[in-house]
Amino acid sequence: MRTTVVNTKDIARTWYVVDADDKVLGRLASTIASVLVGKGKPSYSPNQDHGDHVIVVNSEKVKLTGTKAETKTYFRHSKYPAGAKTRSYWEQMQLDPTAVVTHAVRGMVPKTTLGRRIMKKLHVYAGDSHPHAAQKPQPLPV
Repeated sequence: MRTTVVNTKDIARTWYVVDADDKVLGRLASTIASVLVGKGKPSYSPNQDHGDHVIVVNSEKVKLTGTKAETKTYFRHSKYPAGAKTRSYWEQMQLDPTAVVTHAVRGMVPKTTLGRRIMKKLHVYAGDSHPHAAQKPQPLPV
């Protein structure tokens, strides 16, 4: 039996839209990451980008379970001494609700150049509208 390697130009990419209204963040992010990486396709290969484009709308209405809404923090560092900065979940939602979904999905894709290429196919919007109507996105069941 021979292993077939699909040329990246021959991969058919479809567009999906996900409504994040009242969805649990982690479950939503794992489904989106699986579609972005292309794990559901029969031609999947871990060293190639087989994934589809995903549009997430209503990211401001995503929810967390348990006490994570009060205890979850987002950490970043400026690379200078004493440059650690943290934000709570509520502060991050006030500043940029799209960053919450993007951060969750980024943690579930590979941390390589391939992962950075995969993340370019994620489009997150806070409201219920998006500018990708010309691509005719299909609803993604989550």
